[in-house]
Amino acid sequence: MKVLITGASSGMGREMAKILAEKYDQMVLVARDQARLLELQQIINTEYPHCNVITVSMDLSVAEHCQQLYAMHPDVDLLINNAGFGDSGAFVQASLDKDLAMINTNITALHILTKLYLVAMQQRNSGHILNVGSIAGFMPGPLMATYYATKNYVVRLSESIREELRRAKSKVKISVLCPGPVDTNFARTANVKFNFHGVNSTKVARYAIQHLNQFYIVPTFAVRLARFFIGLLPTTWVARIVYKLQANRQKA
Repeated sequence: MKVLITGASSGMGREMAKILAEKYDQMVLVARDQARLLELQQIINTEYPHCNVITVSMDLSVAEHCQQLYAMHPDVDLLINNAGFGDSGAFVQASLDKDLAMINTNITALHILTKLYLVAMQQRNSGHILNVGSIAGFMPGPLMATYYATKNYVVRLSESIREELRRAKSKVKISVLCPGPVDTNFARTANVKFNFHGVNSTKVARYAIQHLNQFYIVPTFAVRLARFFIGLLPTTWVARIVYKLQANRQKA
């Protein structure tokens, strides 16, 4: 059994790798930070010597790299599209270069890898794809407009693929992980400070792996409750609420 995890050098990707190493005998870890990948490889090799870990240092915001990755490792049983980052601030003031890098990582890379691996999985009628979204994927996100939009894409793409697989009576599975704030380096990268501690990344990773049989994987009762109420409110109200929350976080 072979798993491929993008964004594996830190946060949820790193924690999911450590959890899955017990079950899988082959693991491909992908990220830009080669040093951290090698450190993680050493940890897994020590604790789970049966697991053959391959590290791939690669910038997935480059579309050609995604195709190269698939060519290198086409036979994957579980694909975890975890690579991604965010940014904050008014849309007109945000860096266009950072916006495009975010879109290329959060959307384009995920889209390419999902497409390539899904085709292969459907041909053999087995496999599972876990796309890492966010609770942000269910709402508008003023002051983090591009990030929220990318996560909306992840959620809607995954929902659409799920229905296509259902109608095709395929045994291939897809899931979307939609946590709230997680205690990773996301906040530092996104230039935002949460007014409360995010959920421990190990707990989120463990919850995700334990609930792979579900389509929507939403850790913590508070986030599941928030998603429920989001669905009841008009979009304009949600946008106003999110704006106030984001404005407070950027002042903190």
